[in-house]
Amino acid sequence: MYGEFFARASELSAKDEPFAIAIVVRAEKPTSAKPGDKAIITAQGALHGWVGGSCALPTVVKEAKTALADGHSRLIRLSANPQDQTPREGLIDLPMTCFSGGTLEIYIEPQHPMPRLMVVGNLPIAHALIRLGKVMNYRTIAVDPDADPANMQTEADELITDLGLLVSRITPLTYVVVTTHGNYDEVALEHALRSKAAYVALVASKTRLKAVLDYLSAAGLTPAQLAALKCPAGLDIQAVQAEEIAVSIIAEIVQHRRSAGQIDLAALLESVSPGASEPTQAVDPVCGMAVNIAEAEYVYEHQGHTYYFCSESCKSRFATEPDQYLDQPAPSGEALDPVCGMTVDIASAKYMSEYETQLYYFCGAGCKRSFDKEPEKYVSAANVGGAHTP
Repeated sequence: MYGEFFARASELSAKDEPFAIAIVVRAEKPTSAKPGDKAIITAQGALHGWVGGSCALPTVVKEAKTALADGHSRLIRLSANPQDQTPREGLIDLPMTCFSGGTLEIYIEPQHPMPRLMVVGNLPIAHALIRLGKVMNYRTIAVDPDADPANMQTEADELITDLGLLVSRITPLTYVVVTTHGNYDEVALEHALRSKAAYVALVASKTRLKAVLDYLSAAGLTPAQLAALKCPAGLDIQAVQAEEIAVSIIAEIVQHRRSAGQIDLAALLESVSPGASEPTQAVDPVCGMAVNIAEAEYVYEHQGHTYYFCSESCKSRFATEPDQYLDQPAPSGEALDPVCGMTVDIASAKYMSEYETQLYYFCGAGCKRSFDKEPEKYVSAANVGGAHTP
């Protein structure tokens, strides 16, 4: 399990995709999760690992997404009665989404891709910025159509010699500095200011800035886009030499980065992995359970649309009378596990059985096995909300 956990984290990091780590640090019985259990939650809300059953997962996923957006780690405590818990500094009390008893404390830490420093130009300031950026743990990208690849690649992590490719490497965590002294800086800024870059700055005089703004305005950039340009670049530290100017710019980038608001997760995900923001889950139109699209075994095409199912039974029912299920919404909400009596969220349920045209949902594999052996023993225990007629 741990090997799979670290392999998944490494895979997402290699693709520059944001994710959060959730680790159970304390548990009071009865809970299915134990201290040390851990999971990875992606920006789309997919969970890989184990930090508890359906009573905990919706809240963990929600808090993980919030952590990814604001960049702050958090320690949460899940219980059936959060209002009665003894408050502790730094601990957020939240309710279980269903009653299962027990208490879980879970630490959630966001993992963002490495920020990018994109430097346009080949002047001494550009080289100094690349060197400082690497020291500050930024992924450094040098942009210069006239650059010698053999020379620049020894400094930057990546070299772009085609200005048309500039935007493809910009994410909401990219900081762009244009230092070309009049050589194609208008074109570079036009690309950068139209992107979702976190910061765009120009190393130039006030006279040069006016000419650049006139060009960009004529090119159709909006007042808001023009206002995003920082010029002169850097904090005023009376810098003179190239290295000193580079320090002032890096300092301003750090200031901007640490004081920034929430991150646009959808934009970040789309920029680092185009198409990744497409839906990863679908709802089984028969039973209402969530189905992982990438791993779905039961798929059916109907009138040009693809439907995904949790089982062969649901797929067969749909294929026989698709209009019956399309004319009405799929089951949703909560159901009672007929074996243990726990409340089960239908959308996140992983275990379901059909008996005498009724659908029953379970909190775990053990309850499902017990039901499948002697369904008639438990059917009477399924009161309102415990079963659904497909």
